[in-house]
Amino acid sequence: PKVGQQLRRFTFIMKFTFEDKVQIYKERKCGFTIPQLHFKWNITRSEIEYIVRLVDRHGIDILRHIHQDYSAEFKEVAIYRVLTLHESILSVSIDLGLSTNSILRRWIKEYKENGYNVVIRKRGRHAKEENNRGVRERNQVPTRAELEAINRERIYKKIRCLSYGKRSTRKEEIVRAISELRQELQVPVRFIIQTINDSTRLPYHISRSDYYYWKDKQDNDFKYDDVMNDIIIIYYTHKGRYGYRRIYLEIRKLYPTINHKTVQRLMHKMSLFGNTPKAKYKSYKGNMNGTVKNHLLDVVIDEENHNTYYKRNFSTNTVNEKWTTDVSEFHITAGKLYLSPILDMHNREIISWNISKTPNYEQISNMLTIAFQKHPNIEGLIFHSDQGWQYQMNQYHKTLLEHGIIQSMSRKGNCLDNCVMENFFGKMKNEMFYEHEYEFKTLDELESAMEEYIHYYNKERIQTKLKGLTPCQARNQALSCL
Repeated sequence: PKVGQQLRRFTFIMKFTFEDKVQIYKERKCGFTIPQLHFKWNITRSEIEYIVRLVDRHGIDILRHIHQDYSAEFKEVAIYRVLTLHESILSVSIDLGLSTNSILRRWIKEYKENGYNVVIRKRGRHAKEENNRGVRERNQVPTRAELEAINRERIYKKIRCLSYGKRSTRKEEIVRAISELRQELQVPVRFIIQTINDSTRLPYHISRSDYYYWKDKQDNDFKYDDVMNDIIIIYYTHKGRYGYRRIYLEIRKLYPTINHKTVQRLMHKMSLFGNTPKAKYKSYKGNMNGTVKNHLLDVVIDEENHNTYYKRNFSTNTVNEKWTTDVSEFHITAGKLYLSPILDMHNREIISWNISKTPNYEQISNMLTIAFQKHPNIEGLIFHSDQGWQYQMNQYHKTLLEHGIIQSMSRKGNCLDNCVMENFFGKMKNEMFYEHEYEFKTLDELESAMEEYIHYYNKERIQTKLKGLTPCQARNQALSCL
């Protein structure tokens, strides 16, 4: 039933014209979801994904279906890559530019049914009669001796081709081939091993104990070869900054059915880990009689236990409701740079920033000027910070008051009150600074890398809290809902 279903799907997809396939590809790239395309075009998920990946690999012209006669050598190479090198049918089909992966599935089925021989179909009336005669001959029931001889010959071909075109065969490959033969021929393992060991035509043998030993040690994740290759690409594209959660959000765009636990296991197997945070710079210098109330705290009254406590409230309804800021130090051999950014708590976007060689008030003033130029109407906004000396100055209080901004400060010695800003510094240093300190020879190189990362963070780096969106995308989405 599965083969028949695949052949029906193959026939179904070929009825689309070149223009239809191009339209499907463009709609998918423009943001149409797979369910939307499914109901519009009556096409399955796998067919949509195959069209998209095929065009991404070879270009639009690959969708022009031309009846092509493939040579026996071409088919043999494709089948060899799947059965011997254990590449997936999907990846081989896309690499070879086949119109659908059902073609390669049919080749493999015919190859196995024909005693591990490539089938070349001829065209024309006489060729059709010859093909039908061959099918009738194969359908005749052989005797037991003939069946054993056929099975032995198929075992010889299967095992002998393992080392075809590469280095000597490993025990794991022989064990995998024996397991596949056991399913295909429906014969005992003892018969297959005995055939291999009794043959003088094969250069290697295997004992039954070796078979079960290596069978238990087999890696069942070889079927995720394509997934692991894409994980590696995503991981190094983002310079090791993505852990398994963000890589899962990216990889499920290519493999919608994959589980986040599978991604975590595969990354652990390949020793791909996101960077971990380190200690951060502290700028608190004591109370200078300029502290203000923390407006991000809600009073919670527990009537049952007769207790009253405070609960932090970072929630927002839209952008420009709550901002936060802080100063962090970046120390390399050439000196130090201090980064002072403003972050919107709604979409985690960096509104403005300033990089200075010394942590002075001019840095804070320039940062505020840029932010107020971008957002002139922000009356009623809550601007939060810690109790750093910069934020206790009268000039800072006056600037915020002139723009109708409500100033808020963390409680003394409580860094969790400003954890949103601290979280950004942790991400930034973990992903572009820690373990790369000695790569920056000058402060100019470090400053360029810091600015490059902030642009990357705002426009390219997706976040799990934003449901896979970047901060800029989340801002546009919030403004469109107003």
